[in-house]
Amino acid sequence: MKSDSDDEKALRERHLLRDPHPQWTQMRKTCPVERHEFLGKASYAVHRFEDVEAVLRDSETFSSSINQETMGPYMGQVILAKDGQEHTSYRNLVSRAFRASQLERWESELIQPTIDELVDAIAPAGHCDLVADITSQYPVQVIAGIIGVPVEDHARFHAWAEDINMGPLHPERGAVASRAMREYLTPIVEDRKANPRGDLISDIATAEIDGERLDDEHIYGFLRLLMPAGAETTFRLMGNCFLALLSHPAALERAKQDDAFLLRAIEETLRWETSVTMVNRVATRDTEIRGVPVGKGSSILLHTSSGNRDESRWDAAREWDPEREDQHHLAFGWGRHLCLGMHLARLELRVGIGTVLRRLKNLALDLDPSADAPEIVGFAFRGPERLPVRFDPVAATKR
Repeated sequence: MKSDSDDEKALRERHLLRDPHPQWTQMRKTCPVERHEFLGKASYAVHRFEDVEAVLRDSETFSSSINQETMGPYMGQVILAKDGQEHTSYRNLVSRAFRASQLERWESELIQPTIDELVDAIAPAGHCDLVADITSQYPVQVIAGIIGVPVEDHARFHAWAEDINMGPLHPERGAVASRAMREYLTPIVEDRKANPRGDLISDIATAEIDGERLDDEHIYGFLRLLMPAGAETTFRLMGNCFLALLSHPAALERAKQDDAFLLRAIEETLRWETSVTMVNRVATRDTEIRGVPVGKGSSILLHTSSGNRDESRWDAAREWDPEREDQHHLAFGWGRHLCLGMHLARLELRVGIGTVLRRLKNLALDLDPSADAPEIVGFAFRGPERLPVRFDPVAATKR
């Protein structure tokens, strides 16, 4: 029979998995660098903005190689785990796909048409679930188009990407999704090796490092990383921004009319409730963080989402306030591993949210008094599970 203390502990853990912010707030005040023992090995959790940023900037002392241990079993060889010149070489392989000229092309050829088609499908109904009908479909269709896989299979990629991201917590699901994605991609990759096209798979499949083609482990590692990174993170973040706007009617109305304000709202959402809450590093030498000794080989969990609500940096940091003075945040990381796709993510959010607000008149939350209100939930990845809305029905636009 469980004791009251066991029940209380289980309840606290459930609350933590749904909303870690109260605990992170407490840790910033009382124990900003927290030491743990895991499998006989020291690990540290870092909660304040200044400390998180300092670790991210110092890639020589704090290596990203630990990501091969955590994500390698599900993604394969990943750029997230590389340091130094090796990281630079591999990053350069895909960076051209995200340069300004390419993003301009993607906006007109892929991003805008994708969101328009999704809005067309819901516009006549006058109601929908923005998560089911928009946010869970839009980013994955965009990244599928950029990579060069059939967009009509986006539902498969959404499921695989979600399971791969959750691999460290659910290893069997992650491994199954990893194998399924590779089996699906193999004939496409082999075709691009022989017949390159103007897509990212072709770039990766035919790329060379030091005069040699990438091996298959690196090719599939890139693709397993890009799909979750390009789809899952933006999908949750888009939901967070919609919920913030829908919960602040004055801001919602202003965002419909003022593109500059919409951009501020997106940036504030990135700070206030980003979709990926933490990153890993490992100490390459004996060092310290905020005076706390950290031994060589120790793992370090950087709570970037906690850092983004650091009260010493932002007034009323827990509040969503698009009017606040702009300061850089940690939503896309910092330093050498600053997110390669951050400009694509901002573009997708601007175009996607702006199109929904412009086309769906009188958009508002459709709250059921008998059901819980929509909320942002999750520990490592955060976003709303549903966003029921109503709006004025309108016939789909002919294109």
